[in-house]
Amino acid sequence: MSAPEQAEFTFLPLGAVIQEFRVGGHNIVLGFPTQDQYVKYNTAHYGATIGRVANRIKNGVIDNLNGEKIQLAQNNGPNALHGGPTGWGKRVFDGPHTVQRHGRDALLFKYLSKHGEEGYPGTVEVRVWYTASKEGEAITVLTAEYEVEFVGDEAEETVVNITNHSYFNLGDGPTITGTTAQLATADYLPLDNTGIPTGPIAKFPEDVTNPFVLAATGPHIDDVFIMETDSTKIPLDTRSLPLRRLAQFNHRSTGLHLEVHSTEPAFQFYTGKYIDVPSIDGRPAQTEGSGFCVEPSRYVNAINEPEWRNQVLLKKGEVFGCKTVYKAWKE
Repeated sequence: MSAPEQAEFTFLPLGAVIQEFRVGGHNIVLGFPTQDQYVKYNTAHYGATIGRVANRIKNGVIDNLNGEKIQLAQNNGPNALHGGPTGWGKRVFDGPHTVQRHGRDALLFKYLSKHGEEGYPGTVEVRVWYTASKEGEAITVLTAEYEVEFVGDEAEETVVNITNHSYFNLGDGPTITGTTAQLATADYLPLDNTGIPTGPIAKFPEDVTNPFVLAATGPHIDDVFIMETDSTKIPLDTRSLPLRRLAQFNHRSTGLHLEVHSTEPAFQFYTGKYIDVPSIDGRPAQTEGSGFCVEPSRYVNAINEPEWRNQVLLKKGEVFGCKTVYKAWKE
């Protein structure tokens, strides 16, 4: 990356974390000054690469994988969440390495997730490329490309659902209050009180496809929205699909704008209800509504739903892939 582009972003080997995303002098992502502080305090998954399976698996059980039932750690109520207690967001990646990717300088992070790690079968290598660029003179662009290759021979199949868990704050205060949001779809998966889908795709009960204003104390959203409603059209590697804008945001007081684009068929939109980060070295504590997330991904608990499992079932010799693009600017 050139020096100006490098200055706008910083990343960490721990979880291939997006530590800083600077636009117009503002760091629009929540995080910590040091990697050690991420280790100690990052219960909210700030900026982390989430895997082997992002989001939740019902009761921590995979009903059938390699002909077996697999019990995972139940680290979110009755469910498995974000790859387990020590998922990829808490693992140290190899990197960053400066490489050429699609004709641009990029930073590459790699991690070898071995057979049996957090209970998941099969050895896979995950690769994350971050590429910074400009759209015109004003728009700062960060492309995050993900690839997971089944490289081991210990099993015939495994499960993958990867995302980034950055929290954004576009305002000039400690919370998301006053942020205008607009989602690309009202299609969503109704969830039970533990975050597991209860039935088919439905329409979200509130109007989210027209602009609406967020507030730190709610009403909160923590739901999975669906961009592609036909699961048969979702390949294991979505990178060949067109990028689609999932959501857009702006804040009047700062003039900051953010768009999130992805090749993924779904995304979790979360308004930070459960953030609980203590005061550290004099920095104010971060609590409810300090940031919002847009987490591009596959359907929740897809591995246990026969009509959805093709989205996340990775077989020996295959590659899982996806791409997310963040565009931000200041008026």
